[in-house]
Amino acid sequence: MNFGIRWKLIISYLALVLVMGGVLYGYLNHILERNLVQGIKENLFSEARLTRLMAEKEIMDIRRDADLIADAAGREIRARVTIISLSGRVEGDSQIGPGDMGKLENHADRPEFKGALQNGSGNSIRYSSTLKTYMLYIALPFSARSGQNGVVRLALPLSQVEGALSQLHSVLAAAAALAFLCALLLSYILSNITTRPLRDISAAAARIGKGDLSFRIPVTGRDESAELASVMNDMSARIESNMTRISAERNRLDTILSSMGEGVMVTDNLGTITLANPSFRDLFSLDDYIEGESLIEITRQPALNTSLKRILQTREEIQEEITLQGIDEKTILVHWVPLLEKGEMAGVVAVFHDISDLKKLEKIRKDFVANVSHELRTPVAVIKGYAEALISDGQGIDREKIARFSKIIHNHAERLTSLISDLLTLSQLESGKLELNLQPVTIQGAVNRARNLLESKAADKEISINQHISHGSTQVLVDLGRLEQVLINLLDNAIKYTPLHGSVTISTEDIGSMIKVSVTDTGIGIPAKDLPRIFERFYRVDAARSREIGGTGLGLSIVKHIVQAHGGTVSVESIQGKGSTFSFTIRKA
Repeated sequence: MNFGIRWKLIISYLALVLVMGGVLYGYLNHILERNLVQGIKENLFSEARLTRLMAEKEIMDIRRDADLIADAAGREIRARVTIISLSGRVEGDSQIGPGDMGKLENHADRPEFKGALQNGSGNSIRYSSTLKTYMLYIALPFSARSGQNGVVRLALPLSQVEGALSQLHSVLAAAAALAFLCALLLSYILSNITTRPLRDISAAAARIGKGDLSFRIPVTGRDESAELASVMNDMSARIESNMTRISAERNRLDTILSSMGEGVMVTDNLGTITLANPSFRDLFSLDDYIEGESLIEITRQPALNTSLKRILQTREEIQEEITLQGIDEKTILVHWVPLLEKGEMAGVVAVFHDISDLKKLEKIRKDFVANVSHELRTPVAVIKGYAEALISDGQGIDREKIARFSKIIHNHAERLTSLISDLLTLSQLESGKLELNLQPVTIQGAVNRARNLLESKAADKEISINQHISHGSTQVLVDLGRLEQVLINLLDNAIKYTPLHGSVTISTEDIGSMIKVSVTDTGIGIPAKDLPRIFERFYRVDAARSREIGGTGLGLSIVKHIVQAHGGTVSVESIQGKGSTFSFTIRKA
């Protein structure tokens, strides 16, 4: 059982009172008992002297008169009176009849009898086998007028002493009980007064422990409690200051970690995660509470766990690229740094950079360079070849061949011009530097202009161009030249990839704040596997067929960027062998 300091003080006060009361009780009991016995003894000596005077005056014949004198004296002093001859024979006893005198033992060996003869008086306390109780014996020698000598002995049962002592004990016990109650009350009051400052300090410490660091303990007086209160106040102030500083630093650190685009993770020396910022959790699609878990359990990436174990063993800084397998493959640049405290391994800090986009951009850049090089190589090679033929043959070439060679050179130069123009347009669109001249125009007007430009090309293949412009008069906010470029690219592609006698349909649909424009053909269609990449630069479903038909491979990419620059979206639906539908949305004016 745990006792508070107040109860400890009460118990200590009571224990002190009990110890002092016990000592005092024992001392008083001993002193009073001794004084009581001594008083009885002195009183009995006085009565014995009176009895001796009576015996000296009245006894003429000790055998005849002793019993009478003993009986008379016993009645007066209420004590047992015994008259003993010098030989130790009992001649008279106030409590023994004459007929029983002979049955009494000789008293010559009694200590009080011996003391009386040797010292002039004798006393003893001993058990009386005759009366079956402890007795106080007083003996004095006497000399009768008849010349006979003897000893007068008085005896008093100690039961009277025990009665007096019992009363004394009762008085002392009552006094002790009263003293105990008074001590209990006083100790309770004193303990409350003594412990009140400590209780205030304890309550203040509890409030401080619960986070109320602004609370201060009132300081009264100059004793140890006041000094302790002052120390507690100083400690609370320092803790409050430190907590404020730590909280500010933690908030600053949390803000820095939360705002970082890179994932940050900290583990202990066993590989258990102790800290992770939001970017790390987003990178691995994790819940908010991952502290206390191991890296392998939450990421399921053996490569990361292998690297963590290596850094824990080697204690060396490592930077590496790791490919994370999953639904979306990611390439991560991980920078591992060991945490060392006093030369001991305390954990690991890892910074994760998602370089997947950089890798994709690098691949796009390489593909772009390869595609541009390939696209440029063919017309340049053709132009160079025919130009060299013209130069080498000189005047030997007839005019018909010169005209044919010149036309081929001109066609490929036009192809180069178109490619370069498309590349410049695409560059402007992707860099965000292309300025759009937005103005309200009607869908019907833009469609008509694009159709007029391509109608002869469609007529060459006997392809009909149909229109279902249900919202032709609706105005949209666009750059008219760029909108026509989108429509021309989509119509041109539809005509290119639609066989003879096919059809192309242009339709619109109102979808709230946007107008959806669709170009549907009855062409060769696009395989499902190629649909996700159809708007990439230089991407062709059938490269050989596309180059044979013509085009730079940038048209659909330009369409996507122009539509996105206007705040719209592009999409494609296609069934191989049955045709395709390219759609885009544009905002209403």
